[in-house]
Order: sequence, then structure tokens, then C-alpha cells
Amino acid sequence: MSHADTPALNRSREVPANTQSGYVMLVVSLALVGLAGWLFISAIAPEKADVLQVIGAGLTGVVGLLILTGFYMINPNEAAAIQLFGAYKGTDRNEGLRWVLPWLGKTKISVRANNVISQTIKVNDARGNPIEMAAQVVWRVTDTAQALFDVDDYREFVTAQIEAAVRSIGSRYPYDDIEHLEVTLRGNHDEISAELRLALIERLSVAGITVDECGLTHLAYAPEIAGAMLRRQQAEAVIAARKKLVEGAVSMVEMALHQLSEKDVVHLDDERRATMVSNLMVVLCGERETQPVVNTGSLY
Repeated sequence: MSHADTPALNRSREVPANTQSGYVMLVVSLALVGLAGWLFISAIAPEKADVLQVIGAGLTGVVGLLILTGFYMINPNEAAAIQLFGAYKGTDRNEGLRWVLPWLGKTKISVRANNVISQTIKVNDARGNPIEMAAQVVWRVTDTAQALFDVDDYREFVTAQIEAAVRSIGSRYPYDDIEHLEVTLRGNHDEISAELRLALIERLSVAGITVDECGLTHLAYAPEIAGAMLRRQQAEAVIAARKKLVEGAVSMVEMALHQLSEKDVVHLDDERRATMVSNLMVVLCGERETQPVVNTGSLY
């Protein structure tokens, strides 16, 4: 069978349920129970006993009590999926006291925002270095039918997909880049968080769940290489600082020689020029303060 012939997944879709206001049905139920009591009392009166009234009172009372079994409560940011013998019949998102036919099942589900901080996991970054990562994700259910019927346990599904997405993002980028030429996990937090959010939304769409916010809460080298990577970062920082220092010193020496020559302060041959360049580079690149030496005689 070709890929084009593969049948599409039969996904559930949330639809509004046909339910009633519980307050109206509560009045109806109480009225029927009251009517049943009145009929029963009237039927058993000695002067006018009536079997039909007793039967009517019984049926009215049973209907009134049966109506009472159809009530349920929906809190703010909560929904109830209605089922008939296992078949999905819709979702009720109306708050307050609600009523549905007693033989219909009701499964409540929260549509509030949920905050999850994943467990710290070990991942190899784009350069193969083992790092530790954890993420914080704010998610909520948008399609109750998909969340309840398209996945086995939507909360466990969210946890598993967060771990998978974090692993995918962590292996796609390097932990750090001293030259700032690449997108890195450590240096581009906003970009990484945005990409992680889009990846999670795509992964969780099958369960009717969206992601409002996410970001990395823990990012570090694994303990076995943390010391070595720290020394490498320190060495790279020293090299980068030295490079900037030399670049600045060269430009300053060039400027000094140019101004000395332009203003005709002193005439230097190649040997004296080389000596001055050497001395200026030592002064500008040295880590210690230099002491001037006054030459009272000839350079030669």
C-alpha cells in the first residue's frame, strides 16, 4: 500500500452538547415529587380511595426522582464530556448547575492552565557534549474530545512529549559559542523558547492541547565534563581577550607612528621604528605596569 493510500487518523472533534439548565429542571423535579405526594395522599383518603391515583402518584414520583439523577455541576474553566453508552455526544462548557438525561454519562475535564516543570534530563548537544536540561511549560486543554478519547492519558502524554521536545531542541543546538556566531542554548534563550513552544504545540495537537508559554529552567554541562568545559571556557575567554588587546595595541602603535611622522616629531629608520614598535607592544599588551627607562646616550 502506498503512502497516499494510507487512511487518515480518525480524530475526535469537540462539539457542543445538548444539555439543559439545572435550575429549571430542579424546579420541574421538585414539582413532580410534590405532585406525587399530593396524589398519593389524595388516593389513600378513606372517602375516595383510587388505585389509579396511587399508580399515577408512584409514576410521577419515580419520574421526579429520576430527574434528580441527571444533575451535575460545572465549575469555572471546567467542561463535561457527554457520552451515550460509550459514544461521544458533545461537551458542555456552561458553568453552574446543569442537567442531562440520566442515562447519559458525564466525564469532567479541566480546561484551566497547567504549569509543569519537567525532570532534568541529560542530552548531547549539537557538538556531542553531554548537558543537563529542564523546561517549564504552561499548557491547557482546548479540545476536550481529543484529550479524552484520542490519547490514553493526556497528562502523561504531555509529560512524555515535553521530554521528547526538550531532547530534540537540545541536540539541535550547541550549548555555547564563544565567538557568538551560532544560535546557542545558552545565548539565545528567547529563540530557543519560541522554537520549543512551536514544537510542543505541534506534538500536542493530537491531544487537543496547546502551549501558552515555555522556557528552559535548567541548563548546564553534565557533571562529568563540567570542570573540563569550565577550563575550556576560561581559556577561550583569555584567548578572545588577548586577541582584542593585540588588535587594539596594533591600531594604537600604527596611530602613534603615523602621527610622529606626520607632525615631524622624530625621524625613525627601520631599526628604530622596529624598536619603538616592540616597546609599545610590550607596554600596551603587558599585564604589569611598565617602568620608563630614560636613555641619555645614543641608541647605538
